[in-house]
Amino acid sequence: MWGRKELSVLALRDADEITRALREALTEAGEAERPGLTAALEIAERVAERPERELRGRWVREQRASVGYTGPDDESVRAVRALRQARPELSLLAAVQLTRDAVRE
Repeated sequence: MWGRKELSVLALRDADEITRALREALTEAGEAERPGLTAALEIAERVAERPERELRGRWVREQRASVGYTGPDDESVRAVRALRQARPELSLLAAVQLTRDAVRE
């Protein structure tokens, strides 16, 4: 019997925890530390706002690069094949959808 693999990529974010820790550090910081912590907090807040599709797109490109894929960021058979080579547990459907997300992001 044929098995079916579902989309098995979950975007995990620690940004909320990081921004919370930076805010706490900022309240306890001395004057010399405040500018650096403020800048770090602004960066963390910008990163936290990125949509999940952007995170998945970056993940797809990283996975393809891990198997030496240097082709274009498109929906080609080569791009999908490279993703499935890097992550064989992905179904064809999941690999195609993730590749599309990477192109559109």
